[in-house]
Parts: sequence; structure tokens; C-alpha cells
Amino acid sequence: MLSKALLRLGGGAARHPWRVIAAWLVAATLAVLAAVAFGGRNADSMTAPGLDSQRAAELIERAGTGQEGMTAQVVVTPLDGAATFFDHDSARTALTRLQTEVQRLPHVLGTSDPAGALDAGGDTAVRGGLASADGRIAVVRVQYPDQSRLSTEDLDALVDLGDRLRAELPLRIEMGGNLFYAFSDPDGGASELIGLLAAAAILFLAFGSLVAAALPIGMAVFALTVGVATMTVLAGVTDVPTFAPVLGSMVGLGVGIDYALFVLARHREYLARGLDPHEAAGRAVATAGRPVVFAGGTVVVSILGLAVANVPFMTVGGLAVSIVVLTMVLASVTLLPAFLGAAGPRLARAGRVGRALRTGKLGRLARRRDLAADAAHAAGWRRWIGHVSRHPVPYAVGAAGLLLTATLPVLGLRVGLPGDGSLPQSRTERRAYDLVAEGFGPGTNGPLVIAADPTGDPGVLDRLVGAVAADPGIASVAPTHIDRATGIATLVVFPATSPQDKATADTIARLRTDVLPTAIGHGPARAHVGGAAASLSDVGRRTSQRLPVFVAAVLAMSFLLLMLVFRSMLVPLKAVLLNLLSIGAAYGIMVAVFQWGWGGALIGLEATVPIVSFIPMFLFAILFGLSMDYEVFLLSRVREEYLRTGDNGTAIVEGVSGTARIITSAALIMVAVFLSFAVAEDPSTKMFGLGLATAIFIDATVVRMVLVPATMTLLGRTNWWLPKWLDRTLPRGPVGTDDTDTESTGEAPRPRLVDR
Repeated sequence: MLSKALLRLGGGAARHPWRVIAAWLVAATLAVLAAVAFGGRNADSMTAPGLDSQRAAELIERAGTGQEGMTAQVVVTPLDGAATFFDHDSARTALTRLQTEVQRLPHVLGTSDPAGALDAGGDTAVRGGLASADGRIAVVRVQYPDQSRLSTEDLDALVDLGDRLRAELPLRIEMGGNLFYAFSDPDGGASELIGLLAAAAILFLAFGSLVAAALPIGMAVFALTVGVATMTVLAGVTDVPTFAPVLGSMVGLGVGIDYALFVLARHREYLARGLDPHEAAGRAVATAGRPVVFAGGTVVVSILGLAVANVPFMTVGGLAVSIVVLTMVLASVTLLPAFLGAAGPRLARAGRVGRALRTGKLGRLARRRDLAADAAHAAGWRRWIGHVSRHPVPYAVGAAGLLLTATLPVLGLRVGLPGDGSLPQSRTERRAYDLVAEGFGPGTNGPLVIAADPTGDPGVLDRLVGAVAADPGIASVAPTHIDRATGIATLVVFPATSPQDKATADTIARLRTDVLPTAIGHGPARAHVGGAAASLSDVGRRTSQRLPVFVAAVLAMSFLLLMLVFRSMLVPLKAVLLNLLSIGAAYGIMVAVFQWGWGGALIGLEATVPIVSFIPMFLFAILFGLSMDYEVFLLSRVREEYLRTGDNGTAIVEGVSGTARIITSAALIMVAVFLSFAVAEDPSTKMFGLGLATAIFIDATVVRMVLVPATMTLLGRTNWWLPKWLDRTLPRGPVGTDDTDTESTGEAPRPRLVDR
């Protein structure tokens, strides 16, 4: 049985703490060494099998044009804002020198020639996208090979060259491109530190002990080191998306500290009852550790369910985050009890109570004081839950109405690609983005690449160029590049609207469904639309199509697991519906903040942006798993009270009030950790942080402390209804909420309540 195994595991770790701690030290060291020796660089591959943008990428790769590699762009303008390159020979000479020195950098395959475009005249310059028509802004496009052949040193070399030339040339120099996206240091370092400090403060307030506050933090740091290092090793085997380490750190810290909090709180309860520290640690892991294992497993299964989207980078990203969560679960049932065993009775209580327990003096009195203190803390929550239970209808209707209102903005949800234009002005990528938009139009920041194979129809290219250039959504078309060996042609086209604009997605769709088929006709030639904007649009469409299937699968899995745990039909159904409400409200708030700009300045958002296409599915997987933490922890206590008393009202009041303090503390920790990432520079990180923080806050307050007691009161005894035939069919629950798990915890067996 799970509880017996956890009892032995936790008790053994507490009795031999230094062996377990040493084993984790060795594991962390080996993981870090493996990451250094075999790890790879995170890389984004925003494509998926069967997408039109993927077919375009395959044609480009066949042609060997180099456009399948990484790119950067150096955007320059004369230091005198009113001057142009036409006015100053010195500025044009400086531009030529800059291009030459960029060309000499390691791994650079080639650069564009903006000076030549200036000499050729305004029309050619505009079509080529290298110099603005007024001669004020020029762009040096830098072509690199595939990301696998590059490293951070290539970005550093380009940035260092820019810093040196700014001091030597009469030019304002800004830089951007996907080289920066791939190799810039990801957000997270400062956010992780802020989150840890906030969590430590909350833990200290919850436990009143520096030792008690330090143990969950130490456990989480240990496990995060192992998890992230393992993720780095995975990156050496396959492409792990750049957001995975940040998201893994965010979720890992949140769940790890939460899991440790649950176990630590139960451990201190057992110490207050007079149990030996080693036995208390074993019992804590056997009781609180069961919901931790179940909740962590649910998070992992939910995240791995992202594979149904059939988008490889989402599947690998989910796997990477799952590794961190699994490491946190393992640490919670091994490393944490080792810490508890090493700490001994010092964790009993702070101040005089702790000293009394450590010295053995007044031990019985100290335990009575501890129990009295716990009762006093629960009294306020008991009054609140009792009040809600006496007025269930208005509270249920009011809370549900509030969450449904918050969900309404989801009707306007629009997925897209927040570009460099959403970064703060302090970043050179943002300044380069603004200069390009000013000089060439907003669409120049998100060019589309049309790959065409004109096999059997040599005249198709002329028709294709003419049709694309005539489309109202296209501002300009660069000269066609034709590969002599394969005959494959690539056209770089610039939309009239920005990459994140809905009109750009409409233009992409129109090119595919109308413009290209009309130009090609029914012959053997074929053409596909690629580029970053097209890839993100395709991924967004696929995730939107697969989201209902994914949601249905996660809901069905959650319903079945909760039915196994709580031996009930209505409790899991209610849990699924309430979780949907809290997640829907979080989605709505994200739309209001990021798309409508409500309160965006509070998190450093300088412009409205669409929701990143893959984030809604990722958030659903993570949040539905995380919400199970509180669901299992709270309802386990309610069911225990119901099995003990047989009274539904008493069980609700005692169960919810008995867990309210821990759930509130755990939620505050998660919210603090997630919000620390919401102030990062990258808008995707902001979305993850704000979405997770909002959903957890709503779940732990409106849902757990209002809707759960109100709806359970209205349902009465039917909360625990389960048909007799189904009760005989179902295996015993893994969390120990029925009589099969009582032997390991020392509690008396209680009757199972099943309607006959």
C-alpha cells in the first residue's frame, strides 16, 4: 500500500538523515556535471508536422539558401535624428564599414548591402527593405547558419562589435533578430530569487520559526538544481524550448515549497502530540505525503497530456517541466523527512514551547499550549465556514457569478506572436523594432517567406510574384532568390501590418487559400508560406483545434482519479466544474490585461499584445494539476471528518477550517513565486506568471473558502453518493481516504459510506 511504503520511506530518511542528504548532494553534483558535459542549448522550433509553414521550411532547407538558419539585423540611423544618409557621406562611409566588420564576425554567412540600396535609388531600397525611402534608416541583415552550429559567443561577438562601433562611428546602432531570441539570457534569475525571498517570509509568518521556514526552501533549491540540470541534459538530445527552464523553475518552486509545507505542517502536528521526531516525520510523509504524490502525479500527467496537440516543442516542453515536478515530489518524500529528522524536536514550536519540548520540561503543558494555539487559529476560519454553510445559496450564486463575469473576456481571446515591440524601451531589440517600423512599416518586423517549387511550370514564379505583390495585405516583395540546383524559389514578403496584428494572420490565410492557389493553378508546382509569423499562426490554429480534445481528456482523467480517491460521484464532478471556473476567470483576466491593457503598467507591460498561442493549453495543463493539490488536501480532511462523525455539516466546517491556514499559506507562496515572474521583461513569461498567480489566488480563496463549503452544504449527504455496483468495481483510492489506509497511520478503521 502507498501509505505503508511512504511511512517506511519517510521514517527511514528521518532516522538516517545524513545518508539521504549526502545522496541528494551526490545526485545534484552528478546532474550538474552531466549538464556541463552533455547538456545542450535550448532552442525553439515553432513548427509541427503537417503545417503549411513546416512544408515551407522543408523546401527552404532543400534549397540550401541559408534562410533556414539564424538571422540578426543591425539597424542604424545618423546620430542627428533629422539627418539622412543622403546628406552625409561620412554616415554612408560609416555604414559601409559597419557592414564590412559584421561580415568578418565568426559564423556569419553573409550580410545585406544597405549602402548599395541607397545608391540604387529609393524604389529599390523600399522593395529590398534595406534602407528607408527617406534615407534616414538602414538595415544590415546578418545571416547565420543553423542554431546547432552557434552559441552564446556569437551573440556576444555581435553585441561587443556594436558597443565598440557606437563609440567610433557617427551612427545610432540598434540590434535585433532571432539570434537575440535564441541566445539572450532567459528571464528567471532575479525572479527566482524574489520568489524564494517572498516564500521564506510567508513560511516564517506561518510557522514562526526560521528553521521551519528554511527547510522547504532548502529542499526546493536542491530539487530545482537536479531538475533543471536534467532538463539541460535533455536539451543535448532534443530541442527543448527556451521557455521551459523559466516555466520549470516557476512551477517547480511553487509546487515544491507547497508540497514541503503540507508535510511540514503535519509533522509539527505530530510533534505537538508528543511523537518522537523520527516517528512524526514518517507519519507526516505517510499522511500528507499521499496527497503530495497524488497531486504531483496529476500535474505530471496533465502536462504530459500536451502531446495530444501534436506540436513537438510543446510536448518536449511539457516533458521538461514534468521532470522538475517529479523531482520535487521525490524530494518531498525523501529529502524533506531527512531534514526533519536532522532538525529533531527544534521544529516543534518556536520560543518557550520549543525549548520545553527540547529539554523535556513541561512537555505535556507545551503540547496543550500548542493544541490551544492551533484551535485559536482555526476558530476564525471555523466561524467563516460556518457562516457560509448557513447561507449557501447566496454565497454559491454570488461567487459563481463573480467568476463567470471574470471569464467573459475570454470571448475576445486572440492568439498571436508578441514581438520585440512588446519589450521595454531599455532593450536594444525594442529600439531596433521601433526604428524598422518607423522606416519601413510595421510588417517589416515580421517578414513572410514563401517557398515555391515551380517544377513543370517555369512561368509560375512571375505569376506568383505579381499576385503576392498585388495583395492588399502585402507592403513589398524582396527580389526572388532561385536555387540553381533544385530550382526552388524563395520570396521574402513584408506584410502591411505588424506580426502580432490580427490582419497579418488574415493575410497569411488569404495567401494560402486564395492568392497562391490562383497563381499556381492546377499544375505540378507548389508554394507554401513560412516564416516566424506564419509558424506561430499555424501553431496557434492547431492548438486551438486540439484544445477541446485536450480539455476533455484532462477533465475525464481528473474525474476518474478523484472518484477513486473519495469514493464519490458528485465530489469529483463538483471539483471539475469549480476548477473550470477558476481557470476560465484566470484566462479572462489575462485577456483584460494583455489584450485590453487593463493594469498592464503594473507588471511593466508597455503595449498590448495577443496571448501567445501555446500558453492557454500549457496553463490549463499546469493549473488543473495544481488545483488538485488543494482539492485533495482539503477534501481528504472533510472526508475524514465525515467518516468520523457521519455529519455532513460538521465535516465541512471542521475539514475546511482545519486546512484553511495551510491552504492559504501555500497559495500565498505560489502567488508570490508566480507574481515574481510576472514582472519579467519577456511578455510570454509575464503571461505564465500572471495567469498562474491569478488562478491559484482565485482557487484558494473564492473556490476553496466560498464555493466548496457552499456547494457541499447544498449537496448534503449526496456528496458521498456512489452506486453499490461501482463501489465494488473500483479499486481502493491511493490517497488513503478510506479504511484501507488506516493501518499505516495508526488511526482506527472507519466505515465506508456508500448508498446501497
